[in-house]
Amino acid sequence: MAMRKVYSEIKGMKVKEVPNYVKPMLSMDYVKKAFQKGLDNYNSKYIQADSIQPLYHVCFGGMVFSYLVALPNERRHLEHQQHAKEHGHH
Repeated sequence: MAMRKVYSEIKGMKVKEVPNYVKPMLSMDYVKKAFQKGLDNYNSKYIQADSIQPLYHVCFGGMVFSYLVALPNERRHLEHQQHAKEHGHH
């Protein structure tokens, strides 16, 4: 995992050295290259291998996205229901 690698590299540094290490990682060019590398790795691991995993990723990702979009409305509904219960409505 990338975060584990960054953590292990930062762990051995002095505090003054960390900003100089992290700053280049926050540039747009670095982020674009890292994202492209991730897409290339995903392509070679799943797409080129004719795996069914991308279909699962889309299905479960859509399900999680749908849940997150509906969550605020569901919370309002539950709060209203609790309020009505406390004040004797319904």
